Amino acid sequence: MTTTDTRLESGTSDLYLSMYRDMVRSRVLSDRMFALNRQGRAAFAVTGQGHEAAQVGSAYALTAGADWVLPYYRDVGVLVALGMKPYDILLGLFAKAGDPTSGGRQMPCHWSWPEMRVVTRSSVIAANLPHAAGIAYASKLLGRGEVTIVYFGEGATSEGDFHEAVNFAAIHQLPVVFFCENNGYAISESQEKQMAILHVADRARGYGIEGQTVDGNDALTVLQTTRWVIEECRRGLGPKLIEAKTYRYAPHTSSDDDRRYRTRAELEEWTRKDPIDRLRNRLLADGVLTPDADGAIRAAAQREIDEAVEAAERAPDPPDDDAFRYVFAEDA
Repeated sequence: MTTTDTRLESGTSDLYLSMYRDMVRSRVLSDRMFALNRQGRAAFAVTGQGHEAAQVGSAYALTAGADWVLPYYRDVGVLVALGMKPYDILLGLFAKAGDPTSGGRQMPCHWSWPEMRVVTRSSVIAANLPHAAGIAYASKLLGRGEVTIVYFGEGATSEGDFHEAVNFAAIHQLPVVFFCENNGYAISESQEKQMAILHVADRARGYGIEGQTVDGNDALTVLQTTRWVIEECRRGLGPKLIEAKTYRYAPHTSSDDDRRYRTRAELEEWTRKDPIDRLRNRLLADGVLTPDADGAIRAAAQREIDEAVEAAERAPDPPDDDAFRYVFAEDA
């Protein structure tokens, strides 16, 4: 498993602080989204607590607005890192008319953001992987230097779409990064019930491509590995597979009871490896962050989310006569 060097790269303090801010913002937002559901103010929530290092670290390796991004529904941190405002994410949670993803028509966290080349998805597991291969194929045919990254959980690798997408990408040497956020559970099924291998990245050899297993709770490791992989893709060296080992702290969704399939002791063990605390301690130790600055970052995130929730909840609902728009043909 890949880990970072003990030294921070020189001249990158601002970058790491920005990553840390986005990880904190993502956590506060995810916590609030789940709480809003439990309070009966949002019908459904799917969040990414625990995945922040994998999501933010990988997103910071992209050329935002130039590379193509196909997130999966847990990727709150990816969208925050790309610049989507919590207010816009919350508009989707509340199914408001101003939801930039779908105008309240899509499930929460099923994003679409054409300006930043974020491609929408369905809830069908692994369906976004063939889409990513197709986008990367088009990029190669057009001779563009752009890279596609597609996110998914380890459960998606049990689907035929995973095989078809990776195999096609390998045959055509496409500029696509398959990024697996392996949190150990496909909803309620643990990894050992899904596959007979220890690492999803081991599957890369079956397609003749490179696979990397990284510590998905180490943001700097994820950043460095994803940077290298994207550069290899940009140079025309074919697709790559990254497996970021991590853990989700919340249930699979707000409709899931995770007490049925994992122990509280296991959850507590993983919370001691919290990716946000890990980066915080690293930055404190290297003098990039101070306790006072950390407190200010956390307070600012809390204020931002508080204000975004209040504004999004007050935003107009879609009008009733708009319900069938984009569903049935309309007169020109």
